[in-house]
Amino acid sequence: MAFEGLAEKLQSAFKRLTGKGKLAEKDIKDAMREVKIALLEADVNFLVVKDFIKKVSERAVGQNIFESLTPGQQVIKIVNEELTSLMGTTQSKINFSSNPPTVIMLTGLQGAGKTTTAGKLGMIIKKQSKNPILVACDVYRPAAIKQLQVIGEKVGIPVFENGQIDPVIIAKNALAYAKDHGFDVVIIDTAGRLHINEELMQELKNIKSEVKPHEILLVVDSMTGQDAVNVSETFNHQLGIDGVILTKLDGDTRGGAALSVKAVTGKPIKYACIGEKLDEIEPFYPERMASRILGMGDMLSLIEKAQNVYDEKQATEMEKKFRTQQFTLEDFLEQFQQIKKMGSIKDILGMLPGMNTAKLDGINLDEKQFSRMEAIIKSMTVEERRNPSLINGSRRKRITNGSGTKIQDVNQLLKQFDSTKKMMKQMIDMDKSGKKGRMKLPFMQ
Repeated sequence: MAFEGLAEKLQSAFKRLTGKGKLAEKDIKDAMREVKIALLEADVNFLVVKDFIKKVSERAVGQNIFESLTPGQQVIKIVNEELTSLMGTTQSKINFSSNPPTVIMLTGLQGAGKTTTAGKLGMIIKKQSKNPILVACDVYRPAAIKQLQVIGEKVGIPVFENGQIDPVIIAKNALAYAKDHGFDVVIIDTAGRLHINEELMQELKNIKSEVKPHEILLVVDSMTGQDAVNVSETFNHQLGIDGVILTKLDGDTRGGAALSVKAVTGKPIKYACIGEKLDEIEPFYPERMASRILGMGDMLSLIEKAQNVYDEKQATEMEKKFRTQQFTLEDFLEQFQQIKKMGSIKDILGMLPGMNTAKLDGINLDEKQFSRMEAIIKSMTVEERRNPSLINGSRRKRITNGSGTKIQDVNQLLKQFDSTKKMMKQMIDMDKSGKKGRMKLPFMQ
């Protein structure tokens, strides 16, 4: 989960505040000292930390929170607002041109995940009823063009390439091609270097001068912390960027990049890559990220994830099966496969209010359980899936042999299935007894 270490330390610091009925000025100073240490350990820019602590302290003391009925929560509210402000206050979107095609130029150092991000960005833009094309302008890294072509094929977006000629000419030709063939978004994957040098910057400036991009987005590895901020500052100074895309936000991210980039460069984080899969990219919402860091949940993102994997027809059909008691193990498997598409269970639980990192550490989250469940159900006959009561001892043994699991795993699955049916029957009974409103299935909104 993103910012896990930072989130745990901040939540621990504020837990002591919320446990007190009244706060003294010393309580706030002590809490701010812990917050300062946590932010510095997360590799947040020192000047950013200093300014952040100053703002929070001034607001906390200046709002007479000591007389508040919930002073601890008032402090957390202030911290939440200042964290949100630090990361940009509101979501920053792509500025699409009123005169297509919109040209988006991706820049960054080698190893930041620029080529993969080009495909991810193309995929999320395509979902907005756009017709994007990817452009291969990295002519130096071995197999970079082939990599982009493979990614383009996976996400269903064409790739324009001219071989290993001058990247400026490639970009120019790609723009002309896009205009002639009706592509309304051009995403240019430029070359990177292991470090910033004059040759790299001059090439990027030449491409910028030739195609005049509407958006220059810098792709940075969020795991590099303060180094990512330094890179962002340099690229912005020499090239002029419009926003940042953070990659590897699902890894061992300390938080320094996300909490410093906007304050240092003045440029917003527009997207965050939250996994290696090509669909694991999402718009960056500062207020939602701040809430997650402070253990306040992120229900809006959770709802959006659910909406992306459930359509209205599926939901209606599944609800009908619950109501008519026709819910089978095949449906059970489908439900868990839908949940799996939403991301890791730990990330999903982390979006629930009050589910902080300490609580998650105490829960045994076996991500491989989905695979075991799928193997078990697929090892059953059609009759067994539709009528689990048929599964006796010999059938259990056959199913375990076919799925490579244990008898206990099969028993646990059947028990979970029965529990789910009972729970849904209770919900239906409540609905029939006069409770108004359409029944909602788990993870449906």
